[in-house]
Amino acid sequence: MEGDAPPAEELLRRAMQAGVTRVLVPGTTLADSRAAVDVAGRHEGVLAAVGVHPHEAKDFDPARDGPLLEELARGPRVVAIGEIGLDFHYDHSPRETQIETLEWMLDLARRLGLPVLLHNRESGEEMLACLRRLPPRERPGVFHSFTESAAYGGQALDLGYLVSFSGMITFRAAENIREAAAGLPLASMLVETDTPFLAPMPHRGKRNEPAFVVETARKLAEVKGTSLDEIAQATTANFDRLFVR
Repeated sequence: MEGDAPPAEELLRRAMQAGVTRVLVPGTTLADSRAAVDVAGRHEGVLAAVGVHPHEAKDFDPARDGPLLEELARGPRVVAIGEIGLDFHYDHSPRETQIETLEWMLDLARRLGLPVLLHNRESGEEMLACLRRLPPRERPGVFHSFTESAAYGGQALDLGYLVSFSGMITFRAAENIREAAAGLPLASMLVETDTPFLAPMPHRGKRNEPAFVVETARKLAEVKGTSLDEIAQATTANFDRLFVR
């Protein structure tokens, strides 16, 4: 990943020039959730999500931080709770703490009627178990940067979730991700950047940015045997269905 982050204004200008019309900025801590809300408040067409990433779950105190996060979540530009979830690859937070924090965030999302942005790494069964303990509801959220199988994706879709593909779908070694995309319906898909990580080819190794999502969409079109325009229309409609209130 190269270079310092350009100003938000420049990133958004380049994104618009590339044809990107929807931008959702997630939080991973209380502090950068505030920053996400601030960016969304200053820029037309930008929405925010607030939440605590599983890496940071060890530092989240529901009694201390929960009311502050909920206050942010009630803001007019906040449309989701995230990025939240489980990460059993790095285990930067104890697994039990990750699960407790995820359950707290899922409850917040339910109380406020907001969808969630789910991080799920080497924690697939535990993630489904957490979600299945909840009563069903409409538009519950999306599995971000999806890397599981089509069969797993089918289980997520059965629970009402969408799946989102990042720049990894363009990586030479990511045939498993392309197979999953081929086996799941476009009506349940989004595309994303995961900025500043996972820049798609031909930008791999650079700092990722919203403008590059076009390359992810282009590869998804190839996998699905359709046009870039159809991918853009479908994923934009799916975004609006999930996030626009």
